[in-house]
Amino acid sequence: MQGVGRQYIEKEMKKILIIAGEASGDLHGANLVREIRQQDSLIDFFGVGSKRMEEAGVRLLADASKISVVGATEVLTHLRPIYRVFSMLKRFLVEDRPDLLILIDFPDFNIMLAKRAKKIGIPILYYISPQVWAWRKNRIKKIANLVKAMIVVFPFEVELYKKAGVDVRFVGHPLTDIVQSGYNQAEAKAHFGLDPMKRTIAILPGSRRKEISTLLPDMIGAANILNRRFQDLQYILPVAATLSSDFIRPFINKSPVPVTLTDGRVYDVLRASDAALVTSGTATLETGLMAVPMVIVYRISALSYFIGSLLIDVDHIGLVNIVAGKRIVTELVQHEATSRNMADALTVLLTDRDHYQNVRTQLGGIRTQLGEKGASARVAGVVLEFIRSGSHSSHGNI
Repeated sequence: MQGVGRQYIEKEMKKILIIAGEASGDLHGANLVREIRQQDSLIDFFGVGSKRMEEAGVRLLADASKISVVGATEVLTHLRPIYRVFSMLKRFLVEDRPDLLILIDFPDFNIMLAKRAKKIGIPILYYISPQVWAWRKNRIKKIANLVKAMIVVFPFEVELYKKAGVDVRFVGHPLTDIVQSGYNQAEAKAHFGLDPMKRTIAILPGSRRKEISTLLPDMIGAANILNRRFQDLQYILPVAATLSSDFIRPFINKSPVPVTLTDGRVYDVLRASDAALVTSGTATLETGLMAVPMVIVYRISALSYFIGSLLIDVDHIGLVNIVAGKRIVTELVQHEATSRNMADALTVLLTDRDHYQNVRTQLGGIRTQLGEKGASARVAGVVLEFIRSGSHSSHGNI
C-alpha cells in the first residue's frame, strides 16, 4: 500500500519552470510560488531567480545575476553566460518537460525561451508584462503568438493586449501586498542604529552589478555634496537580494561620508527615510508606495541610450511617474545624472517644505491606482487553472 501511495504522488506531481531575471522578478516569483503551494502542494518548481525564489522552494537551475543586464552594449559583454544559461534551459525543456512555463518580465531572454517552449508544446503564462507601451510595441504580436495568457499588473495594459487578441488578466500589482513596514519612523531609525535627530536619505542604487558600478559613485558623490550643505543628514543603503554587501562595501569605503549598509529590509529602510535617491526600476514604485519623496536617476552606455532613444516613446522613465501619468518626482537621465544634479534635486526636497509635502501627498495616491490587495493569490489562481485544466476562456479582470 505504501508503494501505491508513492506511485500516486509521483503520477500527480506537476512541474513548473519559472524564470525571473531581476531582483523584482525574484520577489514576485517567490511570493507567487508560496501562494501556489498554499493551494496545491503537489507541484515542483524549477527556475532561474535568486535568494527569494530559492527560499520559497524553487530549485534554481541558474542564478539570475548571470543573465541580468540592461542595455544593448551591456548585453554584448555578457553573451557567454547568457548563452550558457539559455542552452541549459533549452535542454531542461526537452528532457524534463515541465507542465507549464511561467515568465516574469525580463522580455528579451524570456521571449526567446518562450519560442523554444512553444515549439515543443509547453504552455506559457507571462506574468508582469514587458513595457510594450513604452517601446517596441511590435512585441505584443510576438507575445500573442506564444502565450496562453498575459497576466498584467497595470490597468492600462489590458486594452493593449485585448486588441492583439491575447487572453489578458489584470490582477493588480503585487507590491500593494508587501510594501509596508511594521515600524514608525523613530522605531525604524532605532532598528538600524541611526541617529534619531538626523534626517535620513535612502540610497537605492539598483540590483545589478553594472547599475551599481555606473551610478553608485555619483550617488555617493551627491551625499558628499549634501553633507557640505546640511549638518543633519545620514545615509542608509539596503543591499538588493541579487547582490552582496561585499560587492557594495568598496564603493562605500571610498567615501568620507558614512553610509549604513543593510541586507535588504528595504521597506523598513524607507520607513526610516525622509527622502531617497533611487535608480530607475521597480524600486521607484516601492519608494512611491511608501510615500517617500525621491529623485530618480538612470544611466546606461551612450550607445545603448542612443538605440533606446530611437525606440522608446514615453514622457517619463520612472514607474511612479508613469503610473501617475505626470512628473511627480524629478528624473535625472544619462548626462543629467551627475552628483551635483542629484544633490541639487534633493536639496529642493530638503529645503522647500511645501514642495516636499505636495510630493508626499501625490505619492500617496499611487497605491489606489494599482488595484486591490491579493494580486499574488489571484495570479496563483490563474496558474492553477491552467495547470489543472488548460482552460483559458475568460478575459479581463480576475
